[in-house]
Amino acid sequence: MAARGLALPGPGGTAVSRPLLGAVDHVALSVTDLDRSEQFYTTVLGFVVVMVVPDGRICMHPDTALMLALVRHEKRRGGPFSELDTGVDHLGIAVSSRDDLVRWEHRLADHGVTYTPVRDELFGSHLNFRDPDAIALELTSGNELMATARAEFRSGHASTDDIAAFVAHHVGAEFAVS
Repeated sequence: MAARGLALPGPGGTAVSRPLLGAVDHVALSVTDLDRSEQFYTTVLGFVVVMVVPDGRICMHPDTALMLALVRHEKRRGGPFSELDTGVDHLGIAVSSRDDLVRWEHRLADHGVTYTPVRDELFGSHLNFRDPDAIALELTSGNELMATARAEFRSGHASTDDIAAFVAHHVGAEFAVS
């Protein structure tokens, strides 16, 4: 792991500058029924369909501009999503606070969506549920410890040893990368 601005080994061991990555631009989900998925993502989660494309819908969330593509592949295989298959395990979406998670919990209940109640963990809280194709979704709110960890990492000044020490201190030495 290299901090921001550090060089990484390139071909033949030559140091090369690391290109920067931005935030996630969009997420595309393969679904079995476009209309059913559109209904779920617009009614339950508040996305807005901004474009209809062949075999898909492009949605955006009005609060965050998170872009979500719902795609129905003509030659799709198999049935519902399973995180046990190789690929994405779940999609985690940040919310502002634990109180927001509780509000989302009530909204999911009002819409008849099955969910796991809000759980508090070491780095924050989360609420898990599934869409109509059983795609695993998680709403999450980090706590102060997570905010500190992210700020340290984003600073570009945290070395691999600094990160390992932070993890060992707050989580446990057995989880630190050495």
